[in-house]
Amino acid sequence: MNHFKSGLGLFLLMSILPLTSLQAESGHRAPADITASELEQRIVIEVDNNNSKAIALLTELVNINSGTMNFEGVKAVGELLMTEFNQLEFNSRWEEGSAFNRAGHLVAEHRGNGSGPKFLLIGHLDTVFETDSPFQKFELLDNQIARGPGIGDMKGGDVIILEALRALKAVGALDAMDITVVMTGDEELSGRPLALSKKALIDAAKYADIALGFENGDGNPATANVSRRGSIGWKLTVTGKPAHSSQIFREDIGAGAIYEAARILTQFYTELRQEDLLTFNPGNILGGTKVTFDDQAKTGTAFGKDNIIAETALVTGDIRAISEVQLNRVKTKMQAIVAASYPHTSGVIEFSEGYPAMAPTAGNKRLLEIYSGVSQDLGFGEVTAVNPLRAGAADVSFTADYVDMAIDALGLGSNKGHTAEETGDLATLPTQTKRAAILLLRLQNAH
Repeated sequence: MNHFKSGLGLFLLMSILPLTSLQAESGHRAPADITASELEQRIVIEVDNNNSKAIALLTELVNINSGTMNFEGVKAVGELLMTEFNQLEFNSRWEEGSAFNRAGHLVAEHRGNGSGPKFLLIGHLDTVFETDSPFQKFELLDNQIARGPGIGDMKGGDVIILEALRALKAVGALDAMDITVVMTGDEELSGRPLALSKKALIDAAKYADIALGFENGDGNPATANVSRRGSIGWKLTVTGKPAHSSQIFREDIGAGAIYEAARILTQFYTELRQEDLLTFNPGNILGGTKVTFDDQAKTGTAFGKDNIIAETALVTGDIRAISEVQLNRVKTKMQAIVAASYPHTSGVIEFSEGYPAMAPTAGNKRLLEIYSGVSQDLGFGEVTAVNPLRAGAADVSFTADYVDMAIDALGLGSNKGHTAEETGDLATLPTQTKRAAILLLRLQNAH
């Protein structure tokens, strides 16, 4: 842990005190108690003055197809943004992704004077819309709402990062700041192994003190994430004893693989549903005499006859849990359920690597309080924590164990993400940018 992280922990502890007490004892104002200063007003003006250019950049980015597996498109988005970061005097580079079968990542660094926290700003370059998707272009629906692939998830968030830094640069506040920006090229479909595909992000988190994610969360700028559930995959393989269907349930033959798979899934449903904030979903099921399955493409075949007891069944799915403790508890329960087989059947459940959980720590909650204070001072209203059930996994989760404070969902207001009706609320582009820029300024000045 670096020197500042130890100081940040003390700052978090002190910030639990009432603000009046903190001011009286220290002679300094707490971040959430700082009113809009002249510098902050200048930031607001800069964001407004540059908003038309920000929309133009967002349009250009959306019009570049960057489906995760379109490596050239992902790189093209990264190259365009690297040019912008270089203009702000960041040192930017492209982290090649061939080792994990993805395009790679954009990393941009700005090293300040050591006077404040080390920030990590997180975005991603890829979308779920590959080159064969009919959804390819930015379309202005009215003077506020635009439709386009990845406009909310998350090219709008990438532009917010850039424009917040641009405003800070314009008023002379960026020079002292220590900021690392990581925009991954595989957030929507992570490369494997994760140890390589997430290395740039994790390395940046180990260096940083505070992580800010600019995903769109639940699409509502009145909320942000102090926690995100982790996500891992599972595969259940069941074997039964094949025989003529007229002999099913006989003591020496049993119920077959499909009945056994059904038993296991039913027990998952009845015995795990009481777990708070847990979801577990079977997404594929195949059964019969012979089953084939492609783990990468998530497609398969099944052959069987109605008069033959099924020999094989296969189910794949995912688990989303709020903590590693919960995940380990659920995995143990699932393994026990699978092991309690019907006669003459057997099952094996395997778990794959995935996204870790981002727990709702005191530091994360305090950071949201500060962010909400910024929002209220700007006249944009309170920002509250989103229910983790309303948000999926995201790259910020890989940073959670290494930083003292983290929040996510600071991106563009949006709707219907991952569909051909994905829209972004352009009116939230300047408001989210102002919130982000002034949050960074207040956190810097708090030290």
